[in-house]
Amino acid sequence: MTVAPERRPRPRRRRSRRGFPWRWVITVVVLGCVFAAGVALGEALHDNPKPGGTRTSERTLRPLPLVPQTVTVTVGGSG
Repeated sequence: MTVAPERRPRPRRRRSRRGFPWRWVITVVVLGCVFAAGVALGEALHDNPKPGGTRTSERTLRPLPLVPQTVTVTVGGSG
């Protein structure tokens, strides 16, 4: 009968605390981009008018010139 040797679990590798924390930098950059995209979308939706909205225009109307006319009035006498 053969007995297999006992296996020990591997010790976990410790992460080095030295160096620049690139994971945090990337996370902050991604969150900043998502925030900027949200602000841009909100501004675009706010700036565009809704379709079918009310449109108001204003203009000044000037009277047409009158052509001089001669009018004859005849009054008959009764009596």
